[in-house]
Amino acid sequence: MEQALSLIWSVLLILMICGTIFVILSSNSDAGKKISWVLVIAILPVIGIVLYIVFGLDMRHPGYYLKKHRTFFETFSRNADNRTKRLLFGKETEEKIREGYRELSRLLTRGNGTTVCEDNRIEVITSGKRKFDALVNDILNARHHIHMEYFYFKQDDGSRKIRELLMQKAREGVKVRFIYENIANIKIAPRYYYEMKKAGVEVVRFTNPKFSLFRLSAQLNYRDHRKIVVIDGNIGYTGGMNISDDYFLRWRDTHLRITGNAVSSLQYSFMNSFISSGGRIEEDFSPYFPEHEAFETDDRLVQIVPDEPDSRWPVLHMGAVWTVQHASDYLYIQTPYFVPPEPLLHALKTTALKGTDVRIMLPAKADLFFMGPANRAYFQECLEAGIKIYEKTGSFIHSKTIVADDYLSVIGSANMDYRSLELNYEINTYIYDSNMAVMNREIFLKDQEECRQIFLKDWIRRPWYRKAAQTIMKLFSPLL
Repeated sequence: MEQALSLIWSVLLILMICGTIFVILSSNSDAGKKISWVLVIAILPVIGIVLYIVFGLDMRHPGYYLKKHRTFFETFSRNADNRTKRLLFGKETEEKIREGYRELSRLLTRGNGTTVCEDNRIEVITSGKRKFDALVNDILNARHHIHMEYFYFKQDDGSRKIRELLMQKAREGVKVRFIYENIANIKIAPRYYYEMKKAGVEVVRFTNPKFSLFRLSAQLNYRDHRKIVVIDGNIGYTGGMNISDDYFLRWRDTHLRITGNAVSSLQYSFMNSFISSGGRIEEDFSPYFPEHEAFETDDRLVQIVPDEPDSRWPVLHMGAVWTVQHASDYLYIQTPYFVPPEPLLHALKTTALKGTDVRIMLPAKADLFFMGPANRAYFQECLEAGIKIYEKTGSFIHSKTIVADDYLSVIGSANMDYRSLELNYEINTYIYDSNMAVMNREIFLKDQEECRQIFLKDWIRRPWYRKAAQTIMKLFSPLL
């Protein structure tokens, strides 16, 4: 009997392994990710299969996306006026983008994003204190609504100050809506949010699925990594900074304060997340999408681009590849995590080999112990292709920025890794403007003064144990 049960178990296990590997090889993931998952299952068959079901299933399916967001689309169609729909989805403003970049703008609307907007003013914020002070002031002056969505919203001094202000404004009658990412903030007790609800804040948890294996995978693996604030439909914040004293006081990061039409695109993304996560906004949408004045000076062309794992196309990954491939003079990148998917890595090397000045800036010391060797696993092949690599010393750099050819700037929440470009809910801002690009180039060069450059001749002489650690991390990097 025992032999028969053992035989049945062995046959079932082999069938499960073969079936899971077939699913992996049939997926749309790149080869590196497929190999990593097959390797995990080969080493740890049972655990590997469970890990793949929880963390590896591909959600990019248009049917699932439409079903999940149906309530929002119906609500938006019913409550938004034609002016708002034209502002968010009209194509007329695309003609104002420099001709070579119009195809990028069209590409970025292939997901669930909105079109490019004119009449915007942008403040690029590189100081956490500046963001904190500006945000506090704007919250205090809010009159109609405050919408906030963050990956991290912690319990330290700065975070509690923001939380108290949100509760205060809710008591004053301002409509305050708040989305929190439950896995990233799992250490925070439910009472923290209950007190906000008690004060009148409408709080929703971003991933709130009914239990099933597929939905459990979505809840555990697909994180809301966005950072969004919209105040009265007139002021928006987005970028890399979360709500935490790490960002306010210690780390170097980049964020945006936006006024103008692009705030409506941020609003659209927030309301989509809020309603799709179970929140309700049933009234007329006009106060949430007010008309904005035309700026005679400092007008920027801005495109807000959200991405999520259940939309059909990974537009932020595609947009990054396009940006890299089309850079001709220079391409400067800041990212705390550099674990690029194969198409992006090939594009970076190709662009450097054709003579473009490609520079990548990362932290000298990662905030997560395993990200140090994971980041450096790609250094040698990048250096051999002519890419210049800089490690920033001093304060940890958390910026996620790209600037290219004195015209295009990209600032957002997405890192240059598999998780951001394939798994997370992210949002990036594309700015088509020469003056902004020059400013962001100068910010990069200023940060570069606090960096040490990595040279190939030195890198190849690093100790063997570091090479071994980096090689191992490279095998598993698609799973990080």
